[in-house]
Amino acid sequence: MVCGKYRFNRRKICGIYELNNRKADMTWIHQQPDWPNFYWDHDALAVLLGDIRYRQGLLSGRTEKMRHDLQDEAVLETVTDDAVSTSHIEGELLSREDVRSSIARRLGITQSFAKSRSRDIDGIVQVQLDATKNFASPVTQERLFGWQGALFPAGRRLSMVNTGDWRLPGSEPMQVVSGSYGREKVHFEAIQASLVPRNMARLLDWIEHPLKQDPVIRSGVAHLWFLSIHPFDDGNGRLTRALSDLMLCRAESTSRRLYSVSTEIDNRRKHYYEALEQQQRSSLDVTSWLKFYLECVHGALLNADKTLGHIFSRALFWDKATVHGLNDRQKSVLSRFLEPDFQGYLNTSKYAVLAKCSPDTALRDIKDLVSDGLLIQNEAGGRSTSYRTTLETTLAKHQDTGPNPKL
Repeated sequence: MVCGKYRFNRRKICGIYELNNRKADMTWIHQQPDWPNFYWDHDALAVLLGDIRYRQGLLSGRTEKMRHDLQDEAVLETVTDDAVSTSHIEGELLSREDVRSSIARRLGITQSFAKSRSRDIDGIVQVQLDATKNFASPVTQERLFGWQGALFPAGRRLSMVNTGDWRLPGSEPMQVVSGSYGREKVHFEAIQASLVPRNMARLLDWIEHPLKQDPVIRSGVAHLWFLSIHPFDDGNGRLTRALSDLMLCRAESTSRRLYSVSTEIDNRRKHYYEALEQQQRSSLDVTSWLKFYLECVHGALLNADKTLGHIFSRALFWDKATVHGLNDRQKSVLSRFLEPDFQGYLNTSKYAVLAKCSPDTALRDIKDLVSDGLLIQNEAGGRSTSYRTTLETTLAKHQDTGPNPKL
C-alpha cells in the first residue's frame, strides 16, 4: 500500500491512514443485515485447526521438560517479540533491549539490561502482560479503556487522540485510506461512532459467554470483530492483537506465552491487510479470514520451536562458558552477542564499544574466548577479521532433539 504525501486531518498508521471522511458508497461487513452473526465452514478449517491443537500440546510438553529459569526465558523472548512486532505493524519501531528490560522487570526476572526509560514501551508491555497473565479476568469496557490509556500515557498523547473512551459520537466514520490526496483508496470504513457502545457491548458479552465454538476459532473471530468496530480514536490494531492473545491464553488455559502471533502477522503484513480488506468487503461468511488467521497461529507455533531450540542451545553454551572463569567484560559482550537482534558478527571494534575498553584489551579477551572454544574466527582475515560463537554449532546439533530434561 502506497502512502500519500499529504496529511491534512490524517494520522499515519503503519503505511496507511486512518481518516475521518464522508461515508463511502459501498457496503461493508458491518452493514450486512445480519451483522454480526458470523459463520464459517468448520470442515474447511478442521485439518489446520487440528494441527494447531497438536502443536500447542507439543510445545507445552517440550517446555515443561526445561528448567524453570529457561521456561521464564522462553516467555520473556515471546512477549518481547510480541510487543516489538505488534508496534512494528503500526509503523512504530521499539528498542528490543528496552522492551525486554521492561518485561523482565515486571515478571521479576533478573536481567543485566538497563532499565527502560520509555513510558511508551512500558505502556505496550503493561497491556501485553495484563492480557496474558490475567487472561481469566473479564474483558470489560473499563479494562479496554485502561489498555488504550496505557498506550498513550499522560504527557505523550497526540492532541487528537481521545483516550479512556470510545470514539466520540457525532464524528464522521473512520476510514482506513491509502494513496495521495485526491486519489485515495478506501480499504475499510469502521462503524459510525454513535453505534460503537452498542456494538462493543455485544462483542464483550460474546467474549464472556462462550458458545460451543472452538476457542482458537473464537480468537480469530474476535480479532475481526474488534477491528470492524474500530472503537477507539487510536491504538485499535495493538489492542486487537492483545485481545487475540488473551483469548488464545483462554484456549490453552495458561498465561505462559510461548508463541507470538503478532510476529507472524508482522512477517505477513501485506497479506494481513489484504485478508482484512477482502473480508470487510465480503459477507458474514468469515471462513477465508479464519483460514489466514489460523495459518498465522500455525506459523507462530512452528517458529516457537526454533525459539526453544535457541534457548536450549544457549543454555548449553553458558554451561560450557562458566567453567572458564570469564571476566565481566567477556560475560557482558557474549550476553549481548547471543541476543537474536545482534547484527552481524563480532569483531575487535564492536567488542571494544560493547565492553567500553581499548582495542588491545578487546583483542586479548577475544583470543582467550577463541582459546576456550567459545568463539570461532571466520575465514576472512586482516581488517575483515570477525568471529562467531559456537552456539550455531550447538544449535544445529540439538535442533531436532528437543530440550534436555536436565536443562
